[in-house]
Amino acid sequence: MNLRTPALLTACVLMSLSACSAKHRAEASPALVVTRTVHAGARSGGLAIRYPVEVTARYANTMSFRVPGKLIERSVRLGDFVHKGQPVARLDPLDAQSQAAAAKASLDGAEHRLAFAKQQLDRDTAQSAANLIAANQLEQTQDLYSSALAAQEQAAEQWTVARNNLGYNTLIADHDGVITSENADTGQVVAAGQPVFGLAWSGDLDIVLDAAAGDIGAIAPGQTARVTFPALRGRRFEAHVREVAPAADPQSRTYRVKLTLNEPGSGVRLGMTGDAALARADDDSESSSYELAATALFHRGKEPAVWVVQTAGSTLELRPVQVHSYGERSILVTQGLNDGDNVVVAGVHTVYEGEHVKPVRPLFDGEGESAAESGPAR
Repeated sequence: MNLRTPALLTACVLMSLSACSAKHRAEASPALVVTRTVHAGARSGGLAIRYPVEVTARYANTMSFRVPGKLIERSVRLGDFVHKGQPVARLDPLDAQSQAAAAKASLDGAEHRLAFAKQQLDRDTAQSAANLIAANQLEQTQDLYSSALAAQEQAAEQWTVARNNLGYNTLIADHDGVITSENADTGQVVAAGQPVFGLAWSGDLDIVLDAAAGDIGAIAPGQTARVTFPALRGRRFEAHVREVAPAADPQSRTYRVKLTLNEPGSGVRLGMTGDAALARADDDSESSSYELAATALFHRGKEPAVWVVQTAGSTLELRPVQVHSYGERSILVTQGLNDGDNVVVAGVHTVYEGEHVKPVRPLFDGEGESAAESGPAR
């Protein structure tokens, strides 16, 4: 019995050491780290100027009445499409109708007086030719006729003004477009020229951005740009600069830049926000930039850095980089990377310098292709 006890103890120790050895081997196996290959060729030939953008109508105006009055009817609402000549609102027309009736009555009276003065002038002219009346009587008749003619013309103009004012009590759309704002409610007394609706004309759209003074020298009409919208995922639109404001905004001190989409397509709607990247017009360098997911960003001290998987040995290197701009979900790196580098884009806070890893493509690589479709190796 005593001889067997040491043998049993030795066997247990050997089994424990074997289990520990297996455990250490399992822990030493390469970790799975999601990475993505950087392709610099997609962004060569100069840095991109990036700004947030908004879709606006090329032409827009506020709709208002030419005369004051009480708003009694609105026939359109926010977002409605209207056609040129379509009535969109009306004022109480009672006062305008009374003024128009009074002007019409004045015109009728003036026309009767003119007709009578014309008949009197014809008679006196014939009698004067026969020397039946004095010359001064003919002159008085001519004066009365001239006064009656002037009064008729004045009454006709007043009737025209009154008739126009009556028509101005109905607000008419001057162009086809979309109602973008409502500024007055039914029952409200509005002044002449007070905005009632905002109208965005149908037709061409503009993509507007406000550029800083430091970038305005690198933006010129005709310059190409690429526009993306979060609401239209996976779609990119080619555009060009149509107009650059000659002066800065007095409040923000930025310059308004307007882009035009080469092919707007369906889905682009007024008010959409997005991002525009313009190639610098004043940059002739052959430097390259790299767009990475924002989750790839790490830091070495106070400097930005990313984890790069070394080709030899599949070990991790924390490489300092220079970030040109920060986007909502991405960063643009201009220095520190090379074409073909494998950059860790997930789990950057769980790895360490020199760690052996096994690169794995992400389940979704951001280019519209899933890992299952591309067949990554594990």
